[in-house]
Amino acid sequence: MQVTRLEVSGLRRFQQVSVAPGPGLNLITGDNGAGKTSLLEALHLMAYGRSFRGRVRDGLVRTGADAVEVFVEWRETGQERLRRAGLRHTGQTWTGRLDGENVAQLGDLCAALAVVSFEPGSHALVTGGGEPRRRFIDWGLFHVEQGGEGSFLPLWRRYARALKQRNALLKSGAGGAQLDAWDHEMAEAGEPLTGHRLRYLEALQDHLSAVAMELAPSLGSADLQFQPGWRRHELALADALLLARERDRAAGYTTVGPHRADWRIDYSSLPHRETLSRGQAKLTALCCLLAQAEDFAARRGEWPVIALDDLASELDRHHQRRVLERLLACGAQVLITGTESPSGLTGMQATPTVFHVEQSAIGLQQVGGKEG
Repeated sequence: MQVTRLEVSGLRRFQQVSVAPGPGLNLITGDNGAGKTSLLEALHLMAYGRSFRGRVRDGLVRTGADAVEVFVEWRETGQERLRRAGLRHTGQTWTGRLDGENVAQLGDLCAALAVVSFEPGSHALVTGGGEPRRRFIDWGLFHVEQGGEGSFLPLWRRYARALKQRNALLKSGAGGAQLDAWDHEMAEAGEPLTGHRLRYLEALQDHLSAVAMELAPSLGSADLQFQPGWRRHELALADALLLARERDRAAGYTTVGPHRADWRIDYSSLPHRETLSRGQAKLTALCCLLAQAEDFAARRGEWPVIALDDLASELDRHHQRRVLERLLACGAQVLITGTESPSGLTGMQATPTVFHVEQSAIGLQQVGGKEG
């Protein structure tokens, strides 16, 4: 995928801004606080329905503006026609259009444009709670599995609805017959949903092993371990829900099931799952994201857009260079922010498109080595 135009209004510092990224490498430079990251947030918002900094209502909308509006135009590999998507989000409500048609579900809009983002908070993928790791798996499945009753998305929606109903019954103290019905529904959707997640991680393993050996060889081989959310090797989900029912009644919510799923990475050079340093956690998160992008490319025949926020402050020159060489060799479109050009680019045969952000405005500084 290649984004050809990004227009944003009402976003943090920007009243209105428009950029036309080039293929390959794009640099967005500027002083700290100039608004460089906000441009990547806009792309992330279109692709995920939220900023990587949090919810839209938590400061994404510019003070005095009614909403943030994002328009993205992009070309898919092998396709002549451009695709277009627009999103208007107030922080409470949203409206969207895709290729000239209104969109009823935000997920349908997010499914169109694939963006993989690495930013200063990405280490939470490794060191944080289970929610970002579930989102990581589900994003991958959401994009690489296509339609059908037994595919991931219908199962995910079916399970989420059943979980919501079961939790409402647990809070109200309702009787067993109703809980039996929703236990059955959760099991019917949750078992195959878990199978999808397990197979996705198994497919991701080879990609992760290759990326981790290149970027973090000192940690040894990387091994993904899936945790389904209940003792799946001992119990069917229906039995696990029944056994947990009294505990769930006391808690007022469902304590077992795919909504509690998780995964971890074990490294051969870190016995007993020794805690990763902050730097190792960042590298591990980046390895996971690049592996996911490679898996997407292998299945879909094109790379997602890669957004790297403040790369120079997150990685040393050596690791910057390895990441950039890997991405540029495969032809991915890459957007990088920083106060200056990453030191890892020094000596590389790459001519980036450069934009400079200053005083809430952005200008094209260089295209193909010429001033623009």
